[in-house]
Formats: sequence, C-alpha cells, structure tokens
Amino acid sequence: MKFAKKMFGMSVASAALSLSVSAAFAQAGETVKLAFVDPLSGPMANIGTNILHTFQVIAERKSGKGNPAGVKYEIVPFDNKGSAQESLSVLKAAIDQNIRYIIQGNGSAPAMALIDAISKHNERNPGKEVILLNYAAVDPDLTNSKCNYWHFRFDADTSMKMEAMTTYMKDQKDIKKVYIIGQNYSHGHQVAKFAKDNLARKRPDVQIVGEDLHPIAQVKDFSPYVAKIKQSGADTVITGNWGNDMALLFKAAQDAGLNVNWYTYYAGAAGSPTALGSYGLGKVRYVYPGYPNLPGEYQEAMKAFETRFKGEDFSTATSLSLFDILGGGIAKAKSTDPVKVAKAMEGLSVKSYSGDIQMRASDHQLQQTLYLASWNKVDKKNPVNRENTGNTWHAEKVFEPYVASTPTTCQMKRPG
Repeated sequence: MKFAKKMFGMSVASAALSLSVSAAFAQAGETVKLAFVDPLSGPMANIGTNILHTFQVIAERKSGKGNPAGVKYEIVPFDNKGSAQESLSVLKAAIDQNIRYIIQGNGSAPAMALIDAISKHNERNPGKEVILLNYAAVDPDLTNSKCNYWHFRFDADTSMKMEAMTTYMKDQKDIKKVYIIGQNYSHGHQVAKFAKDNLARKRPDVQIVGEDLHPIAQVKDFSPYVAKIKQSGADTVITGNWGNDMALLFKAAQDAGLNVNWYTYYAGAAGSPTALGSYGLGKVRYVYPGYPNLPGEYQEAMKAFETRFKGEDFSTATSLSLFDILGGGIAKAKSTDPVKVAKAMEGLSVKSYSGDIQMRASDHQLQQTLYLASWNKVDKKNPVNRENTGNTWHAEKVFEPYVASTPTTCQMKRPG
C-alpha cells in the first residue's frame, strides 16, 4: 500500500495523559461510555444484535493498552427499533446518562435524525456536547449537503462503494443487462442513482432493464420481485439491500433458480451467507472495507469475537477503524471531551487493520482501502467458513483509498 503510506503518512503517536478527569482530560484507565443505538428488536434485530456483540468485543480489545490514550471503553446498548423517531427517544436517554459518544449505523434515516438532534443539543448545551460515530449509514448526503461537524463516518459511502464496484464491473464483458432492486429509502435511492450514473460513464453499452424499490423490512416474500428480474432477461442484479431484506431476496432467487451475477453492498452481513448456502458461487459479490479472509488484525479480532459469541460470524470491519480513529483522537487531544476530540479527529491519519486510514477533515468521511469479494468454496488460501456453509468470501480486487474516494460538496460549519 505504497500510495496509502505516502498519502496519509505516519500514524498518531501515543500520548502521556495525566491531567485530572474533573477537567475533562483523559488519563490511563478512564472509562469512556459509548451508546450503541440500533435495532435490537423487530425484523432487523439479528443484524443489530450481531453488531452490538461486535462492538462489545472490539471495545474490550481496544481498551487500556489497546489504544494510544490508555482509556477503557464501555458499550451501553439502546434499542431504536430501526426507527428515526425512536432513535431520538433513546438519544435523550443516553444524554441523560451523561453518555457523550453515540454509535449508530443501521439506516441513514435514523442517522439523519440523530445528527440533527445532536447538532441542536450541542448548540443549546455548551459543555455537554455529543458526537455521532457512524459505522454504516452510507447515504452520501450525510457527508455532503447534510454534513455536520459532530458526525464522523467510518464506512465508505454509497457513492464510494459504487465507484469501486463499477470500476470492477466495467471489465466484465458478461455484464450486458442490469436490474436494480433496493429498499425504498435514501440508501436504496442513492444506490440506484449512482449505479446508473457510473455505468453510463464506464459502460454505456450496458442496458438497465428494470428497477424496483420495495418497503424496507416489510416484504416477507420476494418471489414476485425475482419473477420480474427473470422476465427482464437481466444477467446482473445490483442491490443495496441489507439485513432480512438481503437474506429473503437471496432465498427467493435460489428457490426460483435465478442465474445472474449479484453485485451487493451487504451480502457479507449476518444471515446472508446462510440464505446463500451453495447458491451463487462465483456470482455473488460485495464491496466493503474488509472480508473474512483478510490477514493480520482482522483475523485476530474475528477469532476473539467468534470465540466469545459462538455461532455468530464477525462481519463489521468498521468497528476496528472507528476505535482506531477515536483512540487516536483522544490521545492527540489529551482529553475525552468531545469538543477537543472532534477537533483532533479532523484530518487524523492512523494505522488500522487494512493499512493507513484518514478521517478527511473537509467532510468527516473516512478514507480507506476497500475490497471486492466473491462467494466461493472454502480453500487453503481462504479457509474461513461462513455460517457453517462450507463457503466463504474470496478477495477479487483491492481498491487503494484514492480509487474509491469521491469528492464532497460539504460546506462544514464549525463551532466558534
């Protein structure tokens, strides 16, 4: 990763933290509480619970000597039921418990609601500021037209993943007819938009033969949608679906014998490998900042998680980069005060599990390596069995940070 090293430079060094907690300065052993706000009940509960468990394990690994600041992390779970309105209620509960850091990712609508509420809270309550650490809500507007100083995103946004995905797709000559299906909310709309824009630019010969947006977390049977895909003559499907909507779509496709290429955002998340089984080998792909057979720290974190939570698979790579940037920010600020930490995280470069990463100062969008992985059988080079299927994800393409990076229109309004 020569480019990454040249681009982002050296990681932040450890800092000696010795000032008093009462002055909001960090010292080794201080506990930083983080509210985890995501669905822990309802149709997306399996995803939310799996990711909660992930953050609990990674918080332990990144506590104490696991981070340059020497602080300890504690994850406090809150169930937002996947609702933007419910997210506001649990945000208030978290603030009432004096929790200053919020972790959220499942759904861009809850993310937007939280950002707006946090921004208003911080204006009205100086000295009690709160930060939103977004590990997965990927609507590009969050770091463009609706960017906010108190929001930091650790996943690649929809446009970045589509940039990487279509960079790969442009060289696949078997792609001629594409069908787009997604959830009917901001992320689903953005996936469709960027898919059409990027393919028009990189593969103008490709025909879009159909497009569907369905209610999020409400469809029980995707067979009517699969029938439309089959009827369209599509050889390729692009989808931003996640959670149960991804698993049920795969199940319906398998039942119907749908033989197409799949380009997805979240086929690697909990539940989808089970739904796939032996379906789609060599034909199902996803783009993400990690994949199960990634060597190094990723393997160590995965083993720790899967030892602790037997029967569950580790899949949320962004939990690692989140704590690497946060820990680096706390060390640089010599404080756990969110105001000082937010300033310290802007533009911060650190070493993470995939190489050098940088929190871009202009819009608070993490710049990082992305991977395109395909669903295939376990082998010597890729031994990590997913959800006891005998199959796993093989990396087909590695995208250095500059490849998938997309420009921002953010006009950041900074406090003071």
